[in-house]
Amino acid sequence: MTHFPEIDPWPRPLPARQNFTGTHVVLEPLHRRHGAELFESMRGAEQSFTYLAYGPFRDRAALDGFLAPASTDPLMAYWAIRPTATGRASGWLSLMNIEPNNAAIELGSIWFSPRLQRTRAATEAMFLLLRHAAEDLGYRRLVWKCNNRNEASKRAALRLGFTPEGVLRAHMVVKSQRRDTAIFSIIEDEWPSRRDAILGWLSPENFDTGGTSIRPLASFRG
Repeated sequence: MTHFPEIDPWPRPLPARQNFTGTHVVLEPLHRRHGAELFESMRGAEQSFTYLAYGPFRDRAALDGFLAPASTDPLMAYWAIRPTATGRASGWLSLMNIEPNNAAIELGSIWFSPRLQRTRAATEAMFLLLRHAAEDLGYRRLVWKCNNRNEASKRAALRLGFTPEGVLRAHMVVKSQRRDTAIFSIIEDEWPSRRDAILGWLSPENFDTGGTSIRPLASFRG
């Protein structure tokens, strides 16, 4: 008979809506007060919503129609992303599909404005929530899912150290289209090395005077 190691079965707590402050970004619980800044940041960025279930938003009323339920959803928690370099809310992300009994949680529903994409603030924003889930709340399984056609999202998952687990075929219908879903994970034994790699990449020593990284994130994982 096979014996598997015992684990702590105690249900993990739900994430609280609280601020998180890093070096390059502040995460604030998503609220309607972010609406004006977010709407300004998405002007001309309609394509950035291609693989999301919502958006683009034609006007402030449409955006507010998203912000209202997103800011109060009891099953997922959203944060607005405020880079310290600009001081303006420029995107959002969430902890979702939360399974306290299984200690599994997903980082998802991520929208970055063009000004936020490929910045230290974007990487740090994701890192702050991953670290909170893994270390403060004790989740054993961190999940990333995306449309299998979304190559940028799949590259982001691999860059952060997520391991691909496969593709769920015909998983969802999004905007009247079939969505095959690529799924990735980081589990508890892997988290320390992923954490240290991201911290290494974010360190000031890894950036030149122009703000360009010297080494790619993957190189910090050895």
